[in-house]
Amino acid sequence: MQHVAGEPGKDTMSPDSQKIRFFRSRIPAFACKPGCHDCCGPVTTSSEEMARLPVKTAAEHAQALDDLSCPHLGPHGCEVYGERPLICRLFGTTPALPCPNGCGPEEMTEPDVVAQIHRFFRETRQVLV
Repeated sequence: MQHVAGEPGKDTMSPDSQKIRFFRSRIPAFACKPGCHDCCGPVTTSSEEMARLPVKTAAEHAQALDDLSCPHLGPHGCEVYGERPLICRLFGTTPALPCPNGCGPEEMTEPDVVAQIHRFFRETRQVLV
């Protein structure tokens, strides 16, 4: 975190971090079907979000890609659930990314928020998770 000059202890976030925090707060949570990982495939994410995830080896990335999976998917599910990228959070919360098992929140992510997220995707460097 950076500190604002003249304001000891005052933390500031990068503009992308602020957007990510805003988007995360606008994507509703829901319970998945236990043991399901149908939406855990290869995805891209912003460099900012990628920096929050544990580093995986080239071999782990290659194996995940061969399996059409995610290198952060472990035997008990997502190993980075609390820091999972925005694209992962959108699965099941918007008609364009429906849950293959019909799970989802009571109310979907608002269309204007989805549009803002997609704009963020277009405007930021995206890397393969």
